[in-house]
Amino acid sequence: MTTKPHRHRRQIFLAVALALLGAGCSTSTYEVKVDAISKPDATGAAGSASGPQSFRIKSKNPALGEENLRYREAADYVKTALSGKGLFEAPTEEKADMIVELEYGLAAPRTKLETASTPVYAQKGGGVRYEQVMTTDAKGNNSGFRTVAVYEPPSTELVGYDDLPRQVTIYEKYLHITARINQPASEGRPPAEIWSVNATTEDESKDLRKYLPIMASATVDFIGKDSAHEKTVRIKDPSQLTDFIKKGMAEPVPVAARPKSSAEKI
Repeated sequence: MTTKPHRHRRQIFLAVALALLGAGCSTSTYEVKVDAISKPDATGAAGSASGPQSFRIKSKNPALGEENLRYREAADYVKTALSGKGLFEAPTEEKADMIVELEYGLAAPRTKLETASTPVYAQKGGGVRYEQVMTTDAKGNNSGFRTVAVYEPPSTELVGYDDLPRQVTIYEKYLHITARINQPASEGRPPAEIWSVNATTEDESKDLRKYLPIMASATVDFIGKDSAHEKTVRIKDPSQLTDFIKKGMAEPVPVAARPKSSAEKI
């Protein structure tokens, strides 16, 4: 029985749709290094009942206008991360408890050597063998045997791995967030720092826009805290946490969605 052409098209469409659905569900894990410092003033720690609650975000880089689309995108991610700690944006700068300075970018690229395992394959078998084949004449009668060559293709098998060095270019992406008391500068010195969080991640990608929500996600559990030393957190994307940062939902981050450091059980 012949299958109709439209049935073939429907089967192909279904297969492609399932493949795209599977690709869209893939999750990647990124390692982000986070270093946080807390210097609460006399009013208490940020996010506490007695500490600073409201903020306004400013660019730490004077050359980067706050109307820049990339800056506004980064600022939205940071605002969402701050909201995850119960903080909120003040209606005006004058009414803010603290000014949050935002800085992000790509560090100068650097190269390094790394070892890559390369599979080694070998061909096995194959060659020529000879067989005796009965031949027939035009009338179908057996006319004797003749020798024919039979060619057998070799098989390819994995025999091991070679560790070979390769040179790669690494790009460090960074996101620095610093909160200061909302007061005028005194004697040329900036207002007192309340807390700061520095997040960095590095690999062969220089797609800063992709990594901004990932780094912002890594800062959520460190805002207003002192990490004591640099910690490595693993961020999955997509995940409940990164979806929260990207969508800008003004609600607390579920505890289960917060990142875990390398010192914690993964």
